[in-house]
Amino acid sequence: MDNNTYRTIWISDLHLGSTQCQADVLLDFLKYNESEKLYLVGDIIDFWSLSKKMYWPRDHNTVIQKVLRKARHGTQVIYIPGNHDENIRQYDDYVFGDIAVKNSDVHSTSTGKQFLIVHGDEYDTIAKCHKWLAKLGSDGYDFLIEVNRLLRMVRLWFGIHSNFSLAAFVKFKVKNVVQFISDYEESIVNTLKDQGLDGVICGHIHHAEMKDIDGFLYINTGDFVESCTAIVEHANGTLELIKWHKTESAIAHHEPLEADIHR
Repeated sequence: MDNNTYRTIWISDLHLGSTQCQADVLLDFLKYNESEKLYLVGDIIDFWSLSKKMYWPRDHNTVIQKVLRKARHGTQVIYIPGNHDENIRQYDDYVFGDIAVKNSDVHSTSTGKQFLIVHGDEYDTIAKCHKWLAKLGSDGYDFLIEVNRLLRMVRLWFGIHSNFSLAAFVKFKVKNVVQFISDYEESIVNTLKDQGLDGVICGHIHHAEMKDIDGFLYINTGDFVESCTAIVEHANGTLELIKWHKTESAIAHHEPLEADIHR
Protein backbone atom coordinates (compact mmCIF):
# COMPACT_ATOMS: atom_id res chain seq x y z
CA MET A 1 0.00 0.00 0.00
CA ASP A 2 1.31 3.46 -0.93
CA ASN A 3 1.73 6.03 1.80
CA ASN A 4 -0.87 8.75 2.24
CA THR A 5 0.62 12.24 2.26
CA TYR A 6 -1.08 15.17 3.99
CA ARG A 7 -0.26 18.78 4.76
CA THR A 8 -0.95 18.24 8.49
CA ILE A 9 -1.82 15.37 10.83
CA TRP A 10 -3.18 15.64 14.38
CA ILE A 11 -3.13 12.71 16.82
CA SER A 12 -3.68 12.71 20.58
CA ASP A 13 -4.22 10.55 23.64
CA LEU A 14 -1.78 7.81 22.67
CA HIS A 15 -1.15 6.97 26.36
CA LEU A 16 2.25 5.40 25.79
CA GLY A 17 3.36 3.75 29.02
CA SER A 18 -0.06 2.31 29.73
CA THR A 19 -1.62 -1.00 28.76
CA GLN A 20 -4.44 0.87 27.00
CA CYS A 21 -2.32 2.16 24.11
CA GLN A 22 -2.99 0.33 20.84
CA ALA A 23 0.65 0.71 19.80
CA ASP A 24 0.41 -1.83 16.97
CA VAL A 25 -2.36 0.17 15.27
CA LEU A 26 -0.54 3.44 15.97
CA LEU A 27 2.69 2.15 14.40
CA ASP A 28 0.72 1.00 11.38
CA PHE A 29 -0.81 4.48 11.09
CA LEU A 30 2.58 6.21 11.39
CA LYS A 31 4.02 3.85 8.78
CA TYR A 32 1.44 4.57 6.10
CA ASN A 33 0.76 8.27 6.71
CA GLU A 34 3.17 11.15 6.09
CA SER A 35 2.73 14.89 6.54
CA GLU A 36 4.57 18.20 6.39
CA LYS A 37 3.48 18.91 9.98
CA LEU A 38 2.54 16.49 12.77
CA TYR A 39 0.77 17.68 15.92
CA LEU A 40 0.92 15.48 19.04
CA VAL A 41 -2.08 16.89 20.90
CA GLY A 42 -1.45 15.76 24.46
CA ASP A 43 -1.48 12.65 26.65
CA ILE A 44 1.21 11.18 24.43
CA ILE A 45 3.08 9.64 27.38
CA ASP A 46 0.92 8.56 30.30
CA PHE A 47 2.94 9.58 33.35
CA TRP A 48 -0.09 8.90 35.58
CA SER A 49 0.08 5.21 34.67
CA LEU A 50 3.88 5.10 34.81
CA SER A 51 3.81 6.54 38.33
CA LYS A 52 1.76 3.53 39.46
CA LYS A 53 3.40 0.79 37.39
CA MET A 54 6.41 0.78 35.10
CA TYR A 55 5.15 -0.44 31.75
CA TRP A 56 7.15 0.32 28.61
CA PRO A 57 7.07 -2.48 26.01
CA ARG A 58 9.25 -2.45 22.93
CA ASP A 59 6.55 -1.21 20.56
CA HIS A 60 6.00 1.90 22.73
CA ASN A 61 9.70 2.67 22.31
CA THR A 62 9.34 2.06 18.58
CA VAL A 63 6.56 4.69 18.43
CA ILE A 64 8.91 7.29 19.95
CA GLN A 65 11.67 6.32 17.53
CA LYS A 66 9.25 6.51 14.60
CA VAL A 67 8.17 10.06 15.53
CA LEU A 68 11.78 11.15 16.06
CA ARG A 69 12.70 9.70 12.67
CA LYS A 70 9.90 11.68 11.02
CA ALA A 71 11.18 14.85 12.71
CA ARG A 72 14.75 14.19 11.52
CA HIS A 73 13.54 13.67 7.95
CA GLY A 74 11.75 17.00 7.65
CA THR A 75 8.35 16.61 9.30
CA GLN A 76 7.63 19.56 11.59
CA VAL A 77 6.60 17.84 14.84
CA ILE A 78 4.86 19.90 17.54
CA TYR A 79 4.12 18.41 20.96
CA ILE A 80 1.19 19.96 22.84
CA PRO A 81 1.26 18.42 26.36
CA GLY A 82 -1.92 17.24 28.08
CA ASN A 83 -2.89 16.51 31.67
CA HIS A 84 -1.34 13.02 31.72
CA ASP A 85 2.00 14.49 30.55
CA GLU A 86 1.57 17.93 32.13
CA ASN A 87 5.12 17.95 33.53
CA ILE A 88 6.27 18.62 29.95
CA ARG A 89 4.37 21.94 29.99
CA GLN A 90 7.26 23.55 31.87
CA TYR A 91 9.29 23.22 28.65
CA ASP A 92 7.02 25.48 26.61
CA ASP A 93 8.87 26.72 23.46
CA TYR A 94 11.77 24.30 23.97
CA VAL A 95 12.93 22.00 21.18
CA PHE A 96 14.02 18.43 21.95
CA GLY A 97 15.38 16.20 19.20
CA ASP A 98 13.73 18.32 16.47
CA ILE A 99 10.38 18.19 18.32
CA ALA A 100 9.01 21.56 19.44
CA VAL A 101 7.04 21.71 22.71
CA LYS A 102 4.22 24.25 22.83
CA ASN A 103 1.46 24.47 25.41
CA SER A 104 -0.81 25.72 22.61
CA ASP A 105 -0.44 26.76 19.01
CA VAL A 106 -2.41 28.45 16.24
CA HIS A 107 -2.41 26.54 12.96
CA SER A 108 -3.22 28.16 9.62
CA THR A 109 -4.65 25.88 6.94
CA SER A 110 -3.68 26.29 3.30
CA THR A 111 -6.86 28.35 2.84
CA GLY A 112 -5.98 30.68 5.72
CA LYS A 113 -8.34 29.34 8.39
CA GLN A 114 -7.03 29.70 11.94
CA PHE A 115 -7.34 26.87 14.47
CA LEU A 116 -6.25 26.88 18.10
CA ILE A 117 -4.46 23.64 18.98
CA VAL A 118 -4.76 22.64 22.65
CA HIS A 119 -5.10 19.35 24.50
CA GLY A 120 -8.36 20.53 26.06
CA ASP A 121 -8.09 19.71 29.76
CA GLU A 122 -7.88 23.48 30.33
CA TYR A 123 -11.60 23.60 29.54
CA ASP A 124 -12.55 20.58 31.68
CA THR A 125 -13.67 21.87 35.09
CA ILE A 126 -13.16 18.44 36.71
CA ALA A 127 -9.59 18.08 35.41
CA LYS A 128 -8.80 21.70 36.25
CA CYS A 129 -10.43 22.13 39.67
CA HIS A 130 -10.81 18.59 41.05
CA LYS A 131 -7.67 16.73 40.00
CA TRP A 132 -8.24 13.93 42.53
CA LEU A 133 -11.66 13.27 40.99
CA ALA A 134 -10.19 13.31 37.50
CA LYS A 135 -7.62 10.69 38.57
CA LEU A 136 -10.34 8.58 40.17
CA GLY A 137 -12.33 8.70 36.95
CA SER A 138 -9.18 7.86 35.01
CA ASP A 139 -8.64 4.76 37.16
CA GLY A 140 -12.19 3.60 36.42
CA TYR A 141 -11.71 4.23 32.71
CA ASP A 142 -8.39 2.33 32.82
CA PHE A 143 -10.19 -0.65 34.37
CA LEU A 144 -12.78 -0.71 31.58
CA ILE A 145 -10.06 -0.46 28.94
CA GLU A 146 -8.14 -3.33 30.55
CA VAL A 147 -11.27 -5.50 30.60
CA ASN A 148 -11.91 -4.55 26.98
CA ARG A 149 -8.33 -5.54 26.07
CA LEU A 150 -8.86 -8.98 27.60
CA LEU A 151 -12.19 -9.36 25.79
CA ARG A 152 -10.49 -8.43 22.50
CA MET A 153 -7.89 -11.17 23.07
CA VAL A 154 -10.64 -13.72 23.76
CA ARG A 155 -12.58 -12.65 20.64
CA LEU A 156 -9.44 -12.98 18.50
CA TRP A 157 -8.77 -16.41 20.01
CA PHE A 158 -12.20 -17.50 18.74
CA GLY A 159 -11.62 -15.81 15.38
CA ILE A 160 -14.08 -12.99 16.06
CA HIS A 161 -12.92 -9.67 14.63
CA SER A 162 -14.81 -6.80 16.23
CA ASN A 163 -14.13 -3.16 17.09
CA PHE A 164 -16.53 -3.23 20.05
CA SER A 165 -15.30 -1.07 22.93
CA LEU A 166 -16.67 -1.75 26.41
CA ALA A 167 -15.46 1.66 27.62
CA ALA A 168 -17.19 3.43 24.74
CA PHE A 169 -20.38 1.41 25.31
CA VAL A 170 -20.45 2.36 29.01
CA LYS A 171 -19.52 5.95 28.20
CA PHE A 172 -22.51 6.47 25.94
CA LYS A 173 -24.96 4.58 28.11
CA VAL A 174 -24.27 6.76 31.14
CA LYS A 175 -26.38 9.90 30.85
CA ASN A 176 -24.04 12.02 32.98
CA VAL A 177 -21.05 11.14 30.79
CA VAL A 178 -22.93 12.05 27.60
CA GLN A 179 -23.88 15.35 29.22
CA PHE A 180 -20.24 15.92 30.22
CA ILE A 181 -19.10 15.55 26.61
CA SER A 182 -21.72 18.06 25.46
CA ASP A 183 -20.79 20.49 28.25
CA TYR A 184 -17.10 20.13 27.42
CA GLU A 185 -17.66 20.95 23.76
CA GLU A 186 -19.82 23.96 24.60
CA SER A 187 -17.31 25.20 27.18
CA ILE A 188 -14.50 25.29 24.62
CA VAL A 189 -16.62 26.88 21.92
CA ASN A 190 -18.12 29.54 24.20
CA THR A 191 -14.66 30.47 25.48
CA LEU A 192 -12.96 30.71 22.09
CA LYS A 193 -15.58 31.73 19.52
CA ASP A 194 -15.03 35.48 20.00
CA GLN A 195 -11.23 35.33 19.71
CA GLY A 196 -11.01 35.67 15.94
CA LEU A 197 -10.49 31.96 15.35
CA ASP A 198 -12.25 29.64 12.91
CA GLY A 199 -12.12 26.68 15.25
CA VAL A 200 -10.29 24.53 17.76
CA ILE A 201 -8.57 21.16 17.44
CA CYS A 202 -8.21 19.29 20.73
CA GLY A 203 -8.23 15.86 22.38
CA HIS A 204 -8.61 14.91 26.06
CA ILE A 205 -12.06 13.27 26.18
CA HIS A 206 -11.31 10.36 23.79
CA HIS A 207 -14.28 11.17 21.58
CA ALA A 208 -13.48 11.95 17.95
CA GLU A 209 -15.76 14.63 16.56
CA MET A 210 -16.05 17.30 13.89
CA LYS A 211 -18.94 19.70 14.19
CA ASP A 212 -19.90 23.27 13.46
CA ILE A 213 -21.24 24.96 16.61
CA ASP A 214 -22.65 28.43 15.92
CA GLY A 215 -20.19 29.01 13.08
CA PHE A 216 -17.21 27.78 15.11
CA LEU A 217 -15.60 24.47 14.14
CA TYR A 218 -15.05 22.07 17.04
CA ILE A 219 -12.69 19.20 16.18
CA ASN A 220 -11.57 16.43 18.52
CA THR A 221 -8.86 14.02 17.42
CA GLY A 222 -10.15 11.06 19.44
CA ASP A 223 -7.42 8.66 20.61
CA PHE A 224 -5.30 5.58 19.98
CA VAL A 225 -6.82 3.77 22.95
CA GLU A 226 -10.36 3.06 21.77
CA SER A 227 -11.18 4.64 18.43
CA CYS A 228 -7.74 4.90 16.74
CA THR A 229 -8.60 8.16 15.00
CA ALA A 230 -6.75 11.16 13.63
CA ILE A 231 -7.47 14.47 11.94
CA VAL A 232 -5.73 15.29 8.66
CA GLU A 233 -5.48 18.35 6.48
CA HIS A 234 -5.26 17.80 2.73
CA ALA A 235 -3.21 20.06 0.46
CA ASN A 236 -6.35 22.03 -0.46
CA GLY A 237 -7.10 22.82 3.20
CA THR A 238 -9.88 20.27 3.62
CA LEU A 239 -9.94 18.71 7.07
CA GLU A 240 -10.94 15.09 7.52
CA LEU A 241 -11.45 12.61 10.32
CA ILE A 242 -9.70 9.27 9.75
CA LYS A 243 -10.48 6.08 11.63
CA TRP A 244 -7.57 3.70 11.17
CA HIS A 245 -8.11 -0.05 11.08
CA LYS A 246 -4.99 -2.20 11.08
CA THR A 247 -5.53 -4.98 8.55
CA GLU A 248 -3.31 -7.03 6.30
CA SER A 249 -3.80 -4.47 3.56
CA ALA A 250 -3.66 -1.53 6.03
CA ILE A 251 -6.95 -0.03 4.89
CA ALA A 252 -7.97 3.37 6.28
CA HIS A 253 -11.66 4.16 6.63
CA HIS A 254 -12.49 7.85 6.33
CA GLU A 255 -15.25 9.95 7.82
CA PRO A 256 -15.23 13.26 5.87
CA LEU A 257 -16.55 16.53 7.19
CA GLU A 258 -19.84 17.99 6.08
CA ALA A 259 -19.52 19.73 2.72
CA ASP A 260 -20.17 23.20 4.18
CA ILE A 261 -17.14 22.86 6.44
CA HIS A 262 -14.82 22.41 3.46
CA ARG A 263 -15.09 26.05 2.46
